[in-house]
Amino acid sequence: MKTNNWGLQKGVKCLFCLVAFSVSIHQAAFSQPASNPQISLLTFGPGEELYSVFGHTAIRVYEPAKGQDITYGWGGFRFTENNFYVKFLRGTLPYYIDAYDMNLMVYAYRTENRSIREQILNLSAGQKQRLLQVLDTNLLPQNRTYQYKFFYDNCASRPRDVITRACGDSLTIPSRHVRTGKSYRDWMNDYLGEKPWAKLGMNLAIGRPADEQTDGWHAMYLPNNVHEQMAHATLRQTSGRVVPLVAADQTLYEAPKTFRKELPFLFDPEVVFAGLGIAVALFTIRRYRRGRVDRWLDRLLFGFSGFWGWFLFLLWVGTDHGVTAWNPTLLYLLPIHLPLIYWATGPSATARQRTLYFGMTAVLILLGMVLSTVPGGVDVLFPGMLLARCLVNLQPALRGRQLPAKAVV
Repeated sequence: MKTNNWGLQKGVKCLFCLVAFSVSIHQAAFSQPASNPQISLLTFGPGEELYSVFGHTAIRVYEPAKGQDITYGWGGFRFTENNFYVKFLRGTLPYYIDAYDMNLMVYAYRTENRSIREQILNLSAGQKQRLLQVLDTNLLPQNRTYQYKFFYDNCASRPRDVITRACGDSLTIPSRHVRTGKSYRDWMNDYLGEKPWAKLGMNLAIGRPADEQTDGWHAMYLPNNVHEQMAHATLRQTSGRVVPLVAADQTLYEAPKTFRKELPFLFDPEVVFAGLGIAVALFTIRRYRRGRVDRWLDRLLFGFSGFWGWFLFLLWVGTDHGVTAWNPTLLYLLPIHLPLIYWATGPSATARQRTLYFGMTAVLILLGMVLSTVPGGVDVLFPGMLLARCLVNLQPALRGRQLPAKAVV
């Protein structure tokens, strides 16, 4: 799984480049008569690094008669791609289906201390052949790449789709249309609890599409959910008999539990922003009592907000990620803070300009705080700090007085 799962592919690709080779698969291998291969769904557990935190899914084709034991995954990309970083940020980086020797795959994930579970699928000979044909089609040069979508089309959903396509109407997933009670964002955050800064950044970047409630099918953008859904799926045979999709579920490697390194308390985002908010509040009150309004502080805070606002806005309108649109965070990280804060606090700015700017900003901040779905307290602490600065600048207007005599620019 990438990231955005984006890092899983990066880590696995790097590791494979170090440990061995990529297995070349020829179309002729699939054009030969089937030798009753064993088809399995592999689920790799989460790792400690961000790129591996969501886990990974692959399909295993084990054919002893041909001496083949190959895993197929849809999580690869090429560092040699032209404009790699630009395409990565825009969501247009092509991802690949790749095939690897099973022994290398196991070695790579054991090295990362990640569990490996295998579900041997109870497929008929015809279904196995159709699945191999789907893999064969996927491996064609014109089909080998696809546009990665974190919630909708990724290294977990692709194996799900291959199995579904091979089985057709005979496959039944009982909870496919059943609401899970969780949104895409909720599922994502289940895996980010030990990475608070990554959790904050990813939640700030995604918008309203991430808050859509998922059913069983759409929850399978995560590897563990694919494993769980397939464990309860059934197949209807040509005789009419209904059998479980999974013939056997086994653990190939159980990663020993380790003590994860926790982020020091003082570096937790909520603690950092709480400390910053208290410092700004105390400084603001103290200076205001002395008849001073520090314009440099307003420019720093709102300029910082505007900078990140432009970044989030570009993620919305300039990328193809599909989940960064309609982001309520932009109501307080408003892009036009940069440059409007200079218009409202410049030497020639009038009281009317300041009242208009800080009044409208205060309204938008409150609206953003109400609509925000970012977990934790940062989406209250930081906009609350901005709101305090708005109120300080609005106090003279609210009281019918002029600004304090000394405005520090």
